[in-house]
Amino acid sequence: MSALSPPELFKSLADATRARLTLLILREGELCVCELIHALDDSQPKISRHLAHLRSSGLLLDRRQGQWIYYRVNPALPEWVTDVLHTTLHANQPWVHADALRLAAMGDRPQRASTCC
Repeated sequence: MSALSPPELFKSLADATRARLTLLILREGELCVCELIHALDDSQPKISRHLAHLRSSGLLLDRRQGQWIYYRVNPALPEWVTDVLHTTLHANQPWVHADALRLAAMGDRPQRASTCC
């Protein structure tokens, strides 16, 4: 992975949907597309488009498990990037609270493999 510059990071997070996706994934560790659609109460094409942007920027990684595609924050990000993400999440819990509540209320959430990365 090439080094992520500050302008690239902040451009990726400048969109509210991408910022919400990233912070919710960081908070939960890993989420599938269906969980993100439910949590953000948005359409699949819009969520998928933003996830593709975050993945191409290097912020997120994905993996397939059966029919599900799961996203997680890239563990190879530079420390300053993860510091910014964690600080942003901790300082803005009320901003992601409604998304977290919708996620918690979701029925039939997919089960992750016990050997998940």
